Amino acid sequence: MGALPARLAAARTIADGRRILSTAIEAALGTRFTADTIATLRRRFRRVRFVWLMGADNLAQLPRWRRWRELVAAVPFAVFPRPGETRHALAGRAARRLARFRRPARAAAALALADPPAWLLVPVRLHAASASAIRAQGPGPAQPHGGAS
Repeated sequence: MGALPARLAAARTIADGRRILSTAIEAALGTRFTADTIATLRRRFRRVRFVWLMGADNLAQLPRWRRWRELVAAVPFAVFPRPGETRHALAGRAARRLARFRRPARAAAALALADPPAWLLVPVRLHAASASAIRAQGPGPAQPHGGAS
């Protein structure tokens, strides 16, 4: 993984700054693990309905994450396909264990309103480049990002 400033700059070229903000909130909160970050955010922003976004590669390795069951019980999550990873992830331990909580893709717009655990696979076209290859290219042209870090 690249340095935080480079990853943040790259993420901000993609986020629209209104509905999706790219921040370094973990650095500000002093959290290291996703379960801790989500728990802290939920305590600080009690009226916000969070949805956790992740790639299928993370779904595949989720059972190795610290307190992963607590994490999926805290917020609904959307899984984005990843080249060479999606089938493996959907056949993996986490997806099998959470199969009864999987929502159809058409429920994506209302996922934030779902009581966790709730998740779905977002049906988007795959990008052939790996995340490592995209990072190696460096950030694209800067775009406005409406939010603060």
